[in-house]
Amino acid sequence: MGTEAGGGSLVSMLIMIGLMIVLFYFMLIRPQNKRQKQVRNMLDNLAVGDRVMTIGRIYGRITKINDNVITLEVGPDKVALVIDREGIAKVEDSEVENDMKDAPPVDDK
Repeated sequence: MGTEAGGGSLVSMLIMIGLMIVLFYFMLIRPQNKRQKQVRNMLDNLAVGDRVMTIGRIYGRITKINDNVITLEVGPDKVALVIDREGIAKVEDSEVENDMKDAPPVDDK
């Protein structure tokens, strides 16, 4: 009788471990893989003229793309930054650009 009780608890423990693995897959691994695929797609589809935000929260317009090196125009006087393609966090839409044009200048007082 003692061996049957131990065997039953072993099976239930294996079932619980299996359920935890499935739960981890659907709650952690699958969404992360989906997000990585979206980011890779966004980085692969960057084009000259796109308005982007870097991972350092710098906004700019892409002026040149060479393999993994991107040149961003970040200021009104043709100020440019050269960054790695992986440094792009997201592509902004035109509404953000229009909102920035209407924004008042920042006081440095």
